Amino acid sequence: MAAGRAFLCAPCSSLAAGARRLAFASPPPPALVPALRRGGRGRCVASVSSSPDAASASEPYVLTTPLYYVNAPPHMGSAYTTIAADAIARFQRLLGKKVIFITGTDEHGEKIATSADASGRNPKEHCDTISNSYKMLWADLDIEYDKFIRTTDHKHEAVVNDFYSRVLSNGDIYRADYEGLYCVSCEEYKDEKELAENNCCPVHLKPCVPRKEDNYFFALSKYQHKLEELLATNPNFVRPSHRLNEWGIPVPNDTKQTIYVWFDALLGYISALLDDGEQASLQQAVDRGWPAALHLIGKDILRFHAVYWPAMLMSAGLSVPDAVFGHGFLTKDGMKMGKSLGNTLEPKDLVERFGADAVRYFFLREVEFGNDGDYSEERFINIVNAHLANTIGNLLNRTLGLLKKNCKSTLAVDSIAAADGGSFRDNVDKLVEKAKYQYENLLLSSACETVLEIGNFGNLYIDEQAPWSCFKQGGESAEKAAKDLVLILETMRIIAIALSPITPSLSLRIYTQLGFTEDEFRVLKWDDTKWGGLKAGQVMMEPKPVFARIETETEKEAQASSKAAKGGKKKAQSKGLVEA
Repeated sequence: MAAGRAFLCAPCSSLAAGARRLAFASPPPPALVPALRRGGRGRCVASVSSSPDAASASEPYVLTTPLYYVNAPPHMGSAYTTIAADAIARFQRLLGKKVIFITGTDEHGEKIATSADASGRNPKEHCDTISNSYKMLWADLDIEYDKFIRTTDHKHEAVVNDFYSRVLSNGDIYRADYEGLYCVSCEEYKDEKELAENNCCPVHLKPCVPRKEDNYFFALSKYQHKLEELLATNPNFVRPSHRLNEWGIPVPNDTKQTIYVWFDALLGYISALLDDGEQASLQQAVDRGWPAALHLIGKDILRFHAVYWPAMLMSAGLSVPDAVFGHGFLTKDGMKMGKSLGNTLEPKDLVERFGADAVRYFFLREVEFGNDGDYSEERFINIVNAHLANTIGNLLNRTLGLLKKNCKSTLAVDSIAAADGGSFRDNVDKLVEKAKYQYENLLLSSACETVLEIGNFGNLYIDEQAPWSCFKQGGESAEKAAKDLVLILETMRIIAIALSPITPSLSLRIYTQLGFTEDEFRVLKWDDTKWGGLKAGQVMMEPKPVFARIETETEKEAQASSKAAKGGKKKAQSKGLVEA
């Protein structure tokens, strides 16, 4: 989904076509921004003046990514959004909630026909190919979505028609001509004040072209006061809060000022709730779990999700989502990415080179969620090696190695008994609670940091206690060493659960090395981070690295040179023996 796009086809000649091709008249003035600073909270159901009801524990947690535009294969920006959404969904499942994680593709637009033509395919073949490339990448990245919606799905069309009829009957759609400067790449009309020199789009730096269209308009200005009230009564509706100050919503002098949006693409968040094959209707979809708990999007499309979308829902008499989170952009080596610069970052290549866990961990740990972030390969390798291979992987490996050597891979005592009389358990418990709070508040980078802190604490403890020396001393020292190993392995069990929203495959490998099955891992809840999961007599698996250290190109070249030098030396020695 990209900012401000209409479904472009021949000039609208019917109301059915208008359901996919709407404009918004009179964007709300900047009064929306200071409104956020007033207190209070609440959920809007058509009118924000109604008092909020406590959410039922049985209500599903509906989480969405944007519906990605299929003019091109997925890029790192869309991968980042979806990785973050998957981590949030996994955490909510750990809390025991019924999660409906929605993603999908938007398949209506002028650029799609152009892209299809350029690739030598018809539009349907093109959409099928690109949509499938998203599904394949999500599988590679360990993304576990519940619903994948395509705006070409028949069930979606039925929902759009029902929704459009509601808005139309409410008197919020009218037909008119619109003329202005149009950016083909953005697929939206531009205000002349925002254009660069020679009427160039500030995003694509290409000249905008004059265009006049017969279209249908949505009366956005009618909902200005309700939108102001929404922001005033629910200060957490837009997150992070500083995003409101970045909108730059103009006060139009021209009442015909319009901004095109994906009227039908936004409705994909609702139509996705339907099961395939069931009778498709707007009410049926709403009954499946609307409103969404969270829309997770890039900051460039925040205005459409936090202003236009709520107004449309109010017009149709539906609840607005609980929150909209606009995250930042990614750069590479401090520079904006682009094909013209030759510095694009392909998520598929990253996964093939480094694995899903490394990619997920780096972007969720190193990019403070909500802010812009930067990728450099050197930092990527350094962070992943230090945190996953060394702090976590090496701690597990050396502890299991000591257990195998001295205890036949069998736990001497329960983890609860091993923690008696010390502060180790209390310190871990506090860090687990801290991580939970951070996950709940979408502080994903901080949650990664806190879980890593548990690993650092375990490494410090084992280095201080030096169980390898205590085992050699025998007697009470050896008994104490055996208990210390249980302490560390219980810590690793807790880390496996607490880090599973971020690195699910790594967490599974850790958990199974502790003697548990994959089935047991799949049913874990956050409550299982409570101390006491390991029992006396439990047998651990054979120790083996759970995360391989990534070698830099310099290290690979050095190893290759070293092998070549050794090989040359052996050949010389062999030749000397023959000659002798």
